[in-house]
Amino acid sequence: MSSGDKREEEDNDRFPDGALRLRNPHISEMEQDILYHLALGSGSHDLQEMFSDVRFVCMGGTPKRMEQFAYYIMDEIGYKLPAGTTLLDISFQSYRYSMYKVGPVLCFSHGMGIPSVGILLHEVIKLMYHAKCRDPIFFRLGTCGGIGIEGGNLVISESAVDGLLQPYLELPVLGQMQRRPAVLDRQLAHDLKNLRREDDPFTVTVGKTMCTYDFYEGQGRLDGAFCDYTEEDKLAFLRKIHAENVVNMEMESLCFAALCHHAGVRGAVVCVTLLNRLHGDQVSTPKEVLNKWQEYPQMLVARYIKKALGLPVAVPQRSHPQV
Repeated sequence: MSSGDKREEEDNDRFPDGALRLRNPHISEMEQDILYHLALGSGSHDLQEMFSDVRFVCMGGTPKRMEQFAYYIMDEIGYKLPAGTTLLDISFQSYRYSMYKVGPVLCFSHGMGIPSVGILLHEVIKLMYHAKCRDPIFFRLGTCGGIGIEGGNLVISESAVDGLLQPYLELPVLGQMQRRPAVLDRQLAHDLKNLRREDDPFTVTVGKTMCTYDFYEGQGRLDGAFCDYTEEDKLAFLRKIHAENVVNMEMESLCFAALCHHAGVRGAVVCVTLLNRLHGDQVSTPKEVLNKWQEYPQMLVARYIKKALGLPVAVPQRSHPQV
């Protein structure tokens, strides 16, 4: 695609003020749009009043991790809660996902795997549309298995592929297979990488991510309930994809990249490795160490948000947490 075509496509995804356009003509004709899995709706809530100031959408697998990130980013950007109030899970009545709002930052849990993150992204993209948010940036903060990278280090996805190394999401729609390119913003990826500091306890690698539909056989593990291949088969496969610049595996990036790209949203995937898959399959690192490692993607994304907001990157804006 030429630069002119790319600009035209981006213009079609945005209104002149930067608000998202939806690739769905039916939404504007509906009396109201119910965001069922978020327990919100365009008729039942003033979504523009509630969310129009959102600039950053951060999502990760578990409700607890994203609640912790919400408190962390609140201190990092110096956001002050009104006296007598606390953070609230806005979507608690959905019993599906969690959602916390910290000023311009919206934090979601997305569950596990492509179907779960896909449903969430549909409704979050529509939420951005109804709220008239301008040029929002989406981040996935997750965990992964490294390929040639030891546990406790960060991988930023420059692109995503499926288990067959295909760079697109395949989705059957009305009996026809749709292919949506899994494209991520490479400039955003490199901007994030450049925010690593020399004293950080982790390295940062930018590379290709393999997204699978399964944790066990789909990722070539030997420890699932079923396994019809040898360890030599597994290692040959991992070395093959590593030679194709695949540096990690997880289960959401393909859908995240494809839907963000289809919506015209800048997106980045930042994951911490839990182990090097060339050396094993089971995650045996102590839980307290894993919990510490899972803070690393949050640290890097928080620095990006602070820089974008014009805040000092090196120090938090509040020394005494609001908990």
